[in-house]
Amino acid sequence: MGLVAAFIPASVYSQAEVPLVVVLTADGPLTPAMQEYLSRGLRYAEQNSAELLIFELNTPGGSVTLMSEIVKAIRASDIPVVVYVSPRGGMAASAGTVITLAGHAAAMAPETAIGAASPVGSEGEDLGETMEAKEKEILKAQVRALAKDRGEEAVKLAEETIQSAKAVSVSEALQIGLVDFEAQDLDDLLIKLDGFQVSTLNGTRSLRTSGVVVNRLPQSFIEQFLDTLTDPNIVFLLIAIGVQAILIEISSPGGWVAGFIGVICLALATYGLGIITVNWFGIIFLATAFVLFILDIKAPTHGALTAAGVGSLIVGSLVLFNTSATPSFQRVSVPLVVGTSIITGLIFFGIMLFAIRAQKSPIRTGMESLVGRVGYCRTPLNPSGMVQVASELWSATLVEGEEFLAEGSRVEVVTVEGLRLLVRGVK
Repeated sequence: MGLVAAFIPASVYSQAEVPLVVVLTADGPLTPAMQEYLSRGLRYAEQNSAELLIFELNTPGGSVTLMSEIVKAIRASDIPVVVYVSPRGGMAASAGTVITLAGHAAAMAPETAIGAASPVGSEGEDLGETMEAKEKEILKAQVRALAKDRGEEAVKLAEETIQSAKAVSVSEALQIGLVDFEAQDLDDLLIKLDGFQVSTLNGTRSLRTSGVVVNRLPQSFIEQFLDTLTDPNIVFLLIAIGVQAILIEISSPGGWVAGFIGVICLALATYGLGIITVNWFGIIFLATAFVLFILDIKAPTHGALTAAGVGSLIVGSLVLFNTSATPSFQRVSVPLVVGTSIITGLIFFGIMLFAIRAQKSPIRTGMESLVGRVGYCRTPLNPSGMVQVASELWSATLVEGEEFLAEGSRVEVVTVEGLRLLVRGVK
């Protein structure tokens, strides 16, 4: 069988009378971007009269709401959808189990797994006894409907993946009939699908997958970008950079670059926080951390408040992202949190040192900067006359206790009164 990977207009397919197979690849937790990617792929397949769409899936799960939307899109499709759990070592866990069963045909690559579909709360927490029972019964009814044509054992196993979070390997799932094929790769899957009968909204049909044109439809830039924003590590970095940029703008108003960067980073972080599982109590610690950083700049404590701020930043980040209820695939990297927090603390500690140095440095501009400067008499001071200080001529008067200085004598500025200097002689 010859397979061709190409991006060819629909008119070419019809002229060549070669079946088209559209392939989508979804890797990672369920996200709105993944849902939009599948919807776009289904529209593309329908517009180009594709023979079928293969949805390559590798996911640890995600929101039940997103899962339901994806399942509805698959079941409403006029184009047959084959869910293929791949690559080797991949999984269709949790919500991915129901999505796999929603396909008009289901296949798994070697060394993959499926199951562990017990529901959890929207924030990743365990549900209460009553709510858990309700959610499980709803999901069990859904998988019974999806697996009804796969036999009693398959339906029982599908229910167990929800009731007791059971998971099985590809060989176990194939033996019971939970999936239709074990395929080494895409070519092997297409060979096994040729002539396989599926039931769609338009009735039962046999798939033609011999000599097909395979068109891999990649995620768009926006879909990839939105997927990236749901990575907890990226969200944490956006929060850290955004808050620092805003504080820089507040402490040095007048520029717009830092403030613009800060607003953009926090806006992008907000999108991610709205999707991933977080504990909002951590925001209190994060706010406390940056307040402590600012206080150490305004009222220097030689780093004590900065150290406390670093500790609060670490605790707040871990509480925000890494509570016990958070799924493992949505947890932030602890070394990243610690490293970023220390770097942030060092930045604010450096700013504090500059602030202290600025407070202790002598005045270098204005009339006050002349105090302590040394010059010489351009005319005799008896007790008033002209002196040259800082390359400028000034009217000067001797301080009380000194009555005369000859022309050329060295003088030191004691204070400034209006435009007149009070000076004293320097030996």
